[in-house]
Amino acid sequence: MDQPNASVLVTLISQYWLPISIISVFAWLIRNRFHNGLSKYPGPFLASLTDWWRFWYVYNRRPEVMHQKLHAKHGDVVRLGPNVLSFADPKALKAIYGLNKGFVKTDFYIVQQAIAQGRRVESLFSTTDNNYHAQFRRCVNAAFSMSSLVQYEPFVDNTTKLFLAQTERLYVNNPNGCDFTRWLQFYAFDVIGEITYSKRHGFIEKNEDIDGMVAYLAKLFLYVAPIGQIPFLDLILQKNPIFLKLSQWGLIESTFPVVYFARARMAERLGTPLSSSTYHAKSEPLLPVTDTKIAVKSPDLLSKFLAAREARPDFMTDKHVQTMAVSMAFAGSETTAISLASVFYYLLRTPPALARLLNELDEFGRGGGFSDYETGLVTWHESQKLPYLDGCIKEAFRLHPAAGLPLERIVPEPGMEIAGHHVKGGTIVGCSAWVIHRRPQIFGADVDVFRPERWLVDESLTGTARVEDENRVKTMNGMMFQFGMGSRTCIGKNISLLEIYKLVPSLLRRFDIRFKDPKQEWKLVNAWFVKQQNFQTMFELRNIVKPDAAAGDEKVELGTSLL
Repeated sequence: MDQPNASVLVTLISQYWLPISIISVFAWLIRNRFHNGLSKYPGPFLASLTDWWRFWYVYNRRPEVMHQKLHAKHGDVVRLGPNVLSFADPKALKAIYGLNKGFVKTDFYIVQQAIAQGRRVESLFSTTDNNYHAQFRRCVNAAFSMSSLVQYEPFVDNTTKLFLAQTERLYVNNPNGCDFTRWLQFYAFDVIGEITYSKRHGFIEKNEDIDGMVAYLAKLFLYVAPIGQIPFLDLILQKNPIFLKLSQWGLIESTFPVVYFARARMAERLGTPLSSSTYHAKSEPLLPVTDTKIAVKSPDLLSKFLAAREARPDFMTDKHVQTMAVSMAFAGSETTAISLASVFYYLLRTPPALARLLNELDEFGRGGGFSDYETGLVTWHESQKLPYLDGCIKEAFRLHPAAGLPLERIVPEPGMEIAGHHVKGGTIVGCSAWVIHRRPQIFGADVDVFRPERWLVDESLTGTARVEDENRVKTMNGMMFQFGMGSRTCIGKNISLLEIYKLVPSLLRRFDIRFKDPKQEWKLVNAWFVKQQNFQTMFELRNIVKPDAAAGDEKVELGTSLL
């Protein structure tokens, strides 16, 4: 363009900047409205124009309620953004999250990547590269298998026994009550610390938020949830390239606190003190670092991550070992604590269910089914013989899944068929467990009711009716989405189940638990994970039911293995 024409253009823009701006914005909105042919799908009109609508309702911290209302109003497919569709039909689960479908995670997950020394920490959970994920998962998958649970149970037992003792010391007959959600998160944090490093963080012993890590995670997820709806905002805020570069040079500090803790534990294990350059602005790690290696009696996760580094040095580096250790703290505490709180809350809100579960535990105890009659500790194997316990836990998973937003994926080119709808490539699609788990066609008409019995096969049925009831339960199990689905299913699922299936019956054998104020409802805050507040409880000691004399040394079995 020659100089005179450029000058005329500059003059026109300077004189008519306002109408030009209005026309440009209008054109952008029209483009968004009809993007990828999504205008045919129902949803809020503003959602079809801009992702700022999505940002706003997530920022208000109850998006799962909005999702349920929108699907109740509009049906199985709802448009949540200019390029976003939410599916409520369970048939969409296998289409979107099934193996080898070609869908990839969106930039929403990149927002959740931790920062260490000014660099992103790409974890199994937060990576959007399926090939990278597959290689990484192959390196560590064996550490999380169901068969590995037996190796981790002693770690869980150590922390659970301490938790039971501290609950008695701190909260039995305490008129001030217990912030149960917080107390359960302390438990989950310490369990994952012991399983990962053979060392608890110290939350239970001190009954305090060690180094503010719980508060930090809560604050982080409050940021992640809304910013993840418009991920480029993260490049301006937390992951600003200039900010990260200054951090790499050691001029400012950006490393996440949990990263410091993980590094300290790794240094203890390897017997190599961390250099001051490792910390930049922080001269000391969050917890003391010893100069000698820690002897590990039983293989913990860190030892398995280090073994994977030795077995696969071509891929598994120190960075990957640290990433796994950090990820365990991030995901291992929040989601398990939420699920534990849900089980207890719904049991206390449903006295008949609590009474039936206590009766199951007591009858099992009278028959000599438990191995521990002093502390009340329940083993994993014992928990798998308690069918009503299984129903209570699954029902809590159904009503209150930890993740409170759709698990976003990008449709591969040239497009895919999803639950009867052809969706163009590049479109963001997803399902929310809060919507899927309330599907009446799958879970029954009373989907908003806590009814553990729905997970039990009617023992009075025979023949075809029995087979149909078994298929009903099998179908429900196949639609449960609290841990995700497909190749990106939560890798720590089995560890979380180990904690939950052991702690729930152990606490109920040891204590009578009730609301401090039965009239007070809990408050839910959806910051990606739907966390509970105002869950105050009272504890009283409960007599642990002993075996009947006639039971002798025999062990009763109330059911077969449930998982």
